[in-house]
Order: sequence, then C-alpha cells, then structure tokens
Amino acid sequence: MHFFLLFLLLLINSNSVSCSPPAPPVKCDTTGCTVTNAYGTFPDRSTCRAASAVFPSSEEELLEAVAAGSRKNQKMRVVTRWSHSIPKLVCPGGEKGLIISTQELKRVVSVDEESMRMSVQSGAALRDIISAAAEYKLALPQTPYWKGLTIGGILCTGAHGSSVFGKGSAVHEYVVGMRLVVPERGGNASVVTLNSTHADFDAAKLSLGLLGVISQVTLQLEPMFKRSITNVKMGEQELEERIVEFARLHEFGDVTWYPGQRKVVYRIDDRVSVNQSGDGVNDFIGFRQTLTAALGFARSTEEMQEATKASRGKCTAARMQVGALQAFGTGFKNNDLMFSSYPIVGYHNKLQSAGSCLNSTEDALLTACPWDPRIKGEFFHQTAMAISLNKIADFIRDIKKVRDLNPSGLCGLELYNGILMRFVKASTAYLGAQEDSVDLDFTYYRSKNPLVPRLNEDMLEEIEQIGLFKYGGTPHWGKNRNIAFQGVLNKYRKVEDFLKAKRKYDPEGLLSNEWTDAMLGIGKEGVMIVRDGCALEGLCLCEEDSHCAPQKGYFCRAGRIYTEARVCRYQE
Repeated sequence: MHFFLLFLLLLINSNSVSCSPPAPPVKCDTTGCTVTNAYGTFPDRSTCRAASAVFPSSEEELLEAVAAGSRKNQKMRVVTRWSHSIPKLVCPGGEKGLIISTQELKRVVSVDEESMRMSVQSGAALRDIISAAAEYKLALPQTPYWKGLTIGGILCTGAHGSSVFGKGSAVHEYVVGMRLVVPERGGNASVVTLNSTHADFDAAKLSLGLLGVISQVTLQLEPMFKRSITNVKMGEQELEERIVEFARLHEFGDVTWYPGQRKVVYRIDDRVSVNQSGDGVNDFIGFRQTLTAALGFARSTEEMQEATKASRGKCTAARMQVGALQAFGTGFKNNDLMFSSYPIVGYHNKLQSAGSCLNSTEDALLTACPWDPRIKGEFFHQTAMAISLNKIADFIRDIKKVRDLNPSGLCGLELYNGILMRFVKASTAYLGAQEDSVDLDFTYYRSKNPLVPRLNEDMLEEIEQIGLFKYGGTPHWGKNRNIAFQGVLNKYRKVEDFLKAKRKYDPEGLLSNEWTDAMLGIGKEGVMIVRDGCALEGLCLCEEDSHCAPQKGYFCRAGRIYTEARVCRYQE
C-alpha cells in the first residue's frame, strides 16, 4: 500500500462510498463449476474444476450431500464463504469432484452463559462469532487479525492470533467439541461427535479438512475483558535479544519489523481492568475498503519500480507509508471516529480483529478490499513460518546478514507492512505448533505474469529457505508457496497418529486431493512442480538456470549466507 494510496484511503469515510463485497469463490454454469480463492489464483496458476457444488444450510443437508458424494465415489472438498487459503486445499480432486460450500452454514446455534460455551455452524464468520459472544458479555480470547475467516477455515488451517499465555494463540485450542460429517464405505455418511475425551480430537481440531466436513463447533469462551494497546517504535539493534522476553511479558503483543529502515514496532498489548476508561476500535487500514482508482495507481507504481529495478524508490515510498501508518495509529482508534494518542483502551471484541471492507452490501467497485482480483489492486505472495523461540534469535541475525549485503533489497516488504511476528504456543493438535514459536509473515509483490521475476527475489528466497530448512520452520497450512511444504511431514512428531485418524474417518480417501496427498507425502507426486520458470513462484527449488528467467538475467545460484539455498539471482 503506497503513500498516495494510504493518503486517499484516509480521506474517505469507510461507510460513505459504495463498495463491492468479495466475490464468491464458487462459480457454476451448465458445464460444471470452478473454485478459487480470495486472490483469484493458486500458487501454480491452475483452475480447479468440479462437476457440481452444493450449499447446505443445515447438518441434515450436509449429511445428504456427503452421502450422495460417497455413493458416487466422488472426491469432495469444502470451500468457505471467502476462501482465503493460498494453497490448493479447496480443489476437489478432478473435474468429476464435488464442491461443498459452507456459505449457508453460518448460524450461531447456541450460547450457554453458565458454562460460557458457544456452538456455531462451521461457516460462521469470525466477525459474527465475536459479535454474538459480546452480546452475552463473553469473549473468544484469541483470534486471527482478519475478520473475513470462518470457524471451519480457521480450524482446518490452524489460524491464530499472538500469545504464548494460557492456551496460546491458536483458535483450535479453545475448541471443546466438534460435529463432523464423514463418508462411509458402501456409499453412506454419518455424523461423528468429538470432544476432548476422544482419542481423535487432537487430530480433528486441525485437520486440513481431511477427517470429515465440519458441521458444528463448540468454543470455550470467557468473560469479556478490556485491553490496552500501545505501539512503540524503536531501532532494530536489540531485536534478537528482546523478542523472546517480549513474548513472555505481553499477553497479546506482537512485533513488526521494517528491515529496510532498521526499525521495529513493538505492540505492547495486555489486559486491563474493565473499569479503565476507553472505547477503542481496531479498524486496520490495510483491511478497510479502498478506492479502486488508488489501488490501481499503487499497483502501477510498483510495477514500474519492478520493471526499472528501483529498489531505492521502494525504500522512499516505504518510509513515507510507514510514517503515515504510525501517525494514524495503523488504524486503531480511541473511539469510533479517530486515533488521537496511545494507549488504545477498549473491549476485547472491538480490538481483536479487523475487516471493515467486508461490511458492504452494495455491488459497485468504486471501493473494494485491496486484494480483490476483479480490480487492479494488490497481488502478492505470502510466506509464513513458525520458528521455535530457542532458534529465533539466530534466524533474525541471518536475516540481517542477508539484508546487509543489499540494504535496499527488502524495502518491498515494507510496502506490505513489513515482517509481522506473532507468538504461538506449543499445541496439542497433531498438526499444530510443535513448540513455543514466533510466526513470521512475509508479504511481497507478485507479478501477474508467472514468468516475470521479482526485484531482489533472491534475498527473500534465501531467507525463506534459511527459515524452513536451516532452522526447521513449520509452514502455515493456509499460506505459502509450494516449496514451504517440501518434507513437511518430518517436522511433526505425531503425524502417524494423524494419518491413522485420516484413514479411520475417510477410508476411501474421498476428502483428500492431489495437493493434500502431496503435502502429507502419500500421493504419487510431490509438492514440487518442475518446469521452466518454476522457481520464480516457489513451485520448485531451482536446479538449473531455466527454472529461473535466464532470458531476463535471472540465473540459478547458491545463497550468499546459506550456501545450501538455491535462488534466482539477477546478474548483468
């Protein structure tokens, strides 16, 4: 988001202009259906086709749909209302498959005030869960920062907030019960009820959608509380020494690193007394509806910077943007109207996540969510990995070493708000965090043409491989390029228990697809797709120059700091 875009965004009232809600990810016609994600494409640019799609609104209709698919021996995958996963989790395994959408499974089923438990259908949106709990003066302690997720999608990909306190930041740690619809041999389906007393519960609560179609989820809530938030900007000098201590001091704290500027923003974020005055709101600027003309201008500017290799131009734009973001509190407001100063004090439900660009009921593309594929706007890759607390300092030092070889080479990250570092506690889920970790999100420019290389892409590729392979980072299941999932099975101690549960609840493999089989190491093909230009999009690790873009001056080379890395580097 460039400074010009940010300036125009701040001039408009987020409720004053017609805005288009995100387009549905499933589209059908007389020849069948297609499914994609919120960004309009998957990492390998292919399109997922299916024979048909169903939109059940009750468990009975869901049971009927899964049974029908089972009778036809039909591959089935579930897609959520907005489909924000980057990998091909939603593809139903061939053109004869069935897409099951949870778009209409969106009700809050019940709230028990005494036990502080809420039951919701799997397609219930995070924004609605938060609001419904607040009506009873209850709160879900941890959530992702983006409201446009459903509870089913959150659980299937292990989405999280930021904390190593208590149960940690992963939403699945607050699940106390689930109802799954599972296919059976012989062309039938049944409903399975699981809770913490069942042996397979820790497999089901982070399942990649492989153990059954989630029908209903029961969440453990707690009494509503207030938080106090202050963003503090400092130099990066002591980041590697401070980060672990910071994680253990602040319950909801996170860290944003701007490596090109050598600056860090520490978000000091803790519970305070409900008697403390304040009615703060989280309306993060990057999640607000944005003028499409401004989005187009920002994208054109970055395309020009890429084409002319203007690293310093990106650095200049990033400094202006980050300064403006900080001046406007990044979107935090002291009330419903504006940001005046820190701390931001308010109720948890108003601070835990944002996403006002989802609020529109209009259908006009004057403004939109910045990444809406129907307009010329943001188009990016996202690399996200969890590095254990006892290795994070060394990883940060290595990132600095890579950066120092080309001080302007990472400025492009800062146009997408830098490197976000959130804290994740070791999980009981078989495919969850293996130990207390820092989850790092790198968001960066992606060309619309998959054969066009990125400016300074070798630096991010080397950092990606350092984190994944040198320090054993585990990838976020709902993000990342293909290479992040290379050998991923070896990083989870209880993966065999998960695969055993998968065989139990889906004996015919009807809920899996080529991508999930590849990730879990049980398919015919691996996650790597080797072809000309494959390393540009992270479909492969380059082994020869043709995997990069030699005709544009990008050749396959070893990493400069981590020589085991294979990256696409520009050479005159």
